[in-house]
Amino acid sequence: MATYLYRLGRLCFRRRRTVLAVWLALLIAVGGAAAAFGGATSEEFKVPGTEAQATLDRIKGTFPEQGHGSAQVVFATEAPGGIAAPGNAEAVGEAVARIAAVPGVAGVPDPFATGAVSPDGKVALGLVSFDRELGDITDQQRDAVRAAADPARAAGVTVAFGGDAYNEMAQVDGGEAIGLMVAGLVLVVTLGSLVAAGLPLVTALIGVGVAMAGVVTVAGSFEIISTAPVLALMVGLAVGIDYALFIVSRHRRHLTEGLEPEEAAARANATAGSAVVFAGLTVVAALAGLAVAGVPFLTVMGLAASGAVVIAVLVAITLLPALLGFAGRGIDRLPVWRRAVRNTGRTTLGERWARFVVRRPLAVLLAGLTALGALAVPAASLTLGLPGGGSQAEGTDARTAYDLVDRGFGPGFNAPLVVVVDAAGAERPEQAVQDVAGRLAALPGVRTLLPPQLDQPSGTALVPVIPETGPDHADTRRLVTDIRDQRDAIQAGTGARIDVTGTTAANIDVSAKLGDALPPFVAVIVGIALVLLALAFRSILVPLKAVAGFLLSITASLGAVVAVYQWGWLDGLIDVPKVGPVVSFVPILLIGVLFGLAMDYELFLVSGMKEHHVHGMTPRDAVVAGVRGGARVVTAAALIMIAVFGSFVFGHDPIVQPIGFALAVGVLVDAFVVRMALVPAAMALFGRAAWWFPKSLDKVVPRVDMEGERLMARMEPAASGTASGTGTEPKVPERV
Repeated sequence: MATYLYRLGRLCFRRRRTVLAVWLALLIAVGGAAAAFGGATSEEFKVPGTEAQATLDRIKGTFPEQGHGSAQVVFATEAPGGIAAPGNAEAVGEAVARIAAVPGVAGVPDPFATGAVSPDGKVALGLVSFDRELGDITDQQRDAVRAAADPARAAGVTVAFGGDAYNEMAQVDGGEAIGLMVAGLVLVVTLGSLVAAGLPLVTALIGVGVAMAGVVTVAGSFEIISTAPVLALMVGLAVGIDYALFIVSRHRRHLTEGLEPEEAAARANATAGSAVVFAGLTVVAALAGLAVAGVPFLTVMGLAASGAVVIAVLVAITLLPALLGFAGRGIDRLPVWRRAVRNTGRTTLGERWARFVVRRPLAVLLAGLTALGALAVPAASLTLGLPGGGSQAEGTDARTAYDLVDRGFGPGFNAPLVVVVDAAGAERPEQAVQDVAGRLAALPGVRTLLPPQLDQPSGTALVPVIPETGPDHADTRRLVTDIRDQRDAIQAGTGARIDVTGTTAANIDVSAKLGDALPPFVAVIVGIALVLLALAFRSILVPLKAVAGFLLSITASLGAVVAVYQWGWLDGLIDVPKVGPVVSFVPILLIGVLFGLAMDYELFLVSGMKEHHVHGMTPRDAVVAGVRGGARVVTAAALIMIAVFGSFVFGHDPIVQPIGFALAVGVLVDAFVVRMALVPAAMALFGRAAWWFPKSLDKVVPRVDMEGERLMARMEPAASGTASGTGTEPKVPERV
């Protein structure tokens, strides 16, 4: 691999204008395609195979409106006389009539006619039914429905829209700009000059631009969940900057060793570039592995982020060498911190830390394990759920509607269940439906039932069940299970079969399916890690140690997520929209993304240790040398990722915020506790055994030459010939 990347780096350096032109042309072309053919993203978390989804698909022919989008319209007032006071009732009636007349609205019952007025008379609730699926409702239609309620607003009535059609889609709030500024500051401090610091930012932005435009283009032909482009942006920015940082750092080191810029860039591409390619492959494999969960929207998210990582790798090993060609020896121009530009030969903080660790490896190991164990304790209480109106930021229309319904009618009205009764086999379908309703009403946790809706030809009925508790409450999940557990008894007693569907039941089913998918996904990830790291390092203990560290990072970061988003810790510091269950796909996303990022640091640090050990250092000296050479870059890379991921925490999106928090904490723990403390301690304790590899495997496992050992060995004779005056250029071997 190193040989091919060496040649690629040299070629891109020499053909820098062509390479830059190709990437700019690609950015323009994909951006144009996005503008011409791009489509909107979806907010539907569909999971085929769950009972709720299968039931919904089955009844769409009988009850088409069940497959259509819907919204709540809530009218509220604190004025004397309540919502039915003279003037208020007329204004609400006019607003309802105007909403029903909006093109695309199938109907909206008058809340006074249906009795949907709260016991205190201050809140009225209507259900807006659209004539199309949720994904086909346009922003123009939503705005038109909002505007139709102006007569009620003019009368002083508060109007809010909630439900599926008005839940905010996943979005970024501009916090990523803060992350970029922090990343730029870290790059300047690490690399010491504005020119060197600017290269990773430029390449990362170009790569993310291509990736994001590509996702938007694909959204025009395929259903893309709204979180997918946000995740692609988040991961693409982080790895794009980090990968470029690794190569630029190695390039500058070669320059200080006296190499010409072209040779320095080629060697940096061969060595650091190999680690980038290998690390990128692990991230892509982990993200693509999200397909193991069998959840389509999660697969799409993984593939979108994988695409962003692939582009980041390609940019790093092609465009970056070209930009290094433009910079030449002027890469250190505009210095802001000269100690970062020139190697002073002083003992670095990383070296002092490494020497401390190898002197007391067992103490460091025990201290680190204790700290991570304490942080991981809350993970045992992890509860999964999907965000709804109650998870939106305070002040949004959806959150206002949710809170008004909760206060006026009770939390269960925000969590309606739909029980589908198939009474075709019963002697008297109508009586069977009534009997089923009576049994459901008697179940613990049921507040009330709304009137059943029976389709006489098919003998199928819909029975809306209102729980006592809200959509993210454990008692609501228990009620869904209890209803399903009554299926056989109800069929035996009434002759009718029941199934449970509706948004609340669908979200519960999705969360359960994602929870069940975690163990096999972790198993796949662990298998990938063991194979790739054994291939990279030709060792048994190193892969096992890396996997153990990764699992520690995951449990610790999940513990932090539970403490903040489920228990409400740090609520004054982090603006959590609503404390409750953790978004159901956060754990599996965290595992996929953090796995690849953790392997980045493992590869960068441990490859340096192996390189020094191969050149004759004792195991403990090799550990010190590896940390000394990689600590600065790994620290900078981790700080950049923490800044990028952490910037999304300051937004108010109920999905994006916990993902950003989980990844920021995960990188913090993995980089600074696991890789910079536990890994050196474990390697010091392992000694020479760390590099033991069975001879039987050594014969069959291919050599990837990630550190470029064989490449450098073959180049050294030619280089020495040049130094002795033969005048020959260092020859790159044809095959390695």
